Amino acid sequence: MQYIVLDLEWNQCPEGKEKENKRLPFEIIEIGAMKLNEEYQVISNYHSLIKPAIYQEIHPKTKEIIHLEMEDLEKEREFKIVAEKFLEWCGEDYQFATWGSMDLTEFQRNMYYFGVEKALQKPLFYFDIQKLFSIQFLDGKSRISLESAVEFLQLEKGEEFHRADADTYYTVEIIKTMDMDKLKKNFSVDYYHNPKTKLEELHLTYETYYKYVSREFDTKEEAMEDKTVTATRCYLCNKTLKKKIRWFSNNSHIYYCTMFCEEHGWLKGKIRMKKSEDGKIFVVKTIKLTTIEEIEKIKHLQEEMRRKRRLKRLQELRKM
Repeated sequence: MQYIVLDLEWNQCPEGKEKENKRLPFEIIEIGAMKLNEEYQVISNYHSLIKPAIYQEIHPKTKEIIHLEMEDLEKEREFKIVAEKFLEWCGEDYQFATWGSMDLTEFQRNMYYFGVEKALQKPLFYFDIQKLFSIQFLDGKSRISLESAVEFLQLEKGEEFHRADADTYYTVEIIKTMDMDKLKKNFSVDYYHNPKTKLEELHLTYETYYKYVSREFDTKEEAMEDKTVTATRCYLCNKTLKKKIRWFSNNSHIYYCTMFCEEHGWLKGKIRMKKSEDGKIFVVKTIKLTTIEEIEKIKHLQEEMRRKRRLKRLQELRKM
């Protein structure tokens, strides 16, 4: 098994979100990667700029961050050619590692848009080094920038940040400081190719939580009627648990519940409604151990949502 440490830079519509290409809001203009062996030693490098096909001007913010001009890109190869060469360089037996969760989603979106036929692994498991850094050095929840992580570890700075080859280099330097053999059981999964059928649904048990990724539904209401979506089990002993606070939503995308296990104590559940590329709904549910303090916060949140709903109904009645 080899590891491909990947970083991408992309451009977006310089005329604003309302004029962007909805099928490709972010067009990749640079790929940087390093290939590591099983001992996390660098054995090969890949870097390429890409000639834009969609956005013919660089967004001012993008230009400010990556310091590239359109003239730097016009002589380069197009995305389809670069991506195919890059995937050929990757080989067969490898796993991606990125700083954060966006790169692989946007890479696949660009692959689909520009007709790159070679598909990535499905489901696509990878290592989110930003998350793993937080698990080893911070609280496991916080997410900091690549530059902040380099400063935290007091690593030497050379190349400027926000270029694909430089950011890949810094990510590898951070990996060298981490206990990857221990951390890699906290792998991540990319949702660009989300489950389409019941058989493809993901049930993933980590050290400190359980994650379920559902198949697609037409509506969030249909999703919440599904017994697997709303099921509550202790991920440590697999016992079905009765909900202390039933699933409720504080907005249109997130639901919470609480439960109690006689053996392991309080747990909280969280459901995130996500949209697939074809506009359908799928669910990402997590269940983890929690504290009485967190349970009280969830209870307070539920009471606040009930209060707001009562107030809204009262205002509607007054208008009648």
